Amino acid sequence: MYNYKAKIIAVYDGDTETAVVDLGFLHFQQMKLRLYGIDTPEVRGAEKIEGKKVRDILREMILDKEVEIISYKDKQGKYGRYLATIILEGVDVNLWLVANGHATVYFP
Repeated sequence: MYNYKAKIIAVYDGDTETAVVDLGFLHFQQMKLRLYGIDTPEVRGAEKIEGKKVRDILREMILDKEVEIISYKDKQGKYGRYLATIILEGVDVNLWLVANGHATVYFP
């Protein structure tokens, strides 16, 4: 596991975000993140209404905010995203989404 400071710059859906990650020594990199261990409704198809609701809740919560990211693998997954947990002001956002009924636990 690796910990980084980051700023969330885009929320595509409830489990896919884009962040500018501080890699240290004044080196910043834009990365797509897949929230680790959870699954949320999609913003397209049959789950569209619920998916957009979860996306909007997450946008309100983390968009344009400084967060901590815990990365689980130092490589990208099949869709070019890094697996991560987002911590906002001491709150594990991944667990918060599950606890509030916006996501289910998911480990592929």
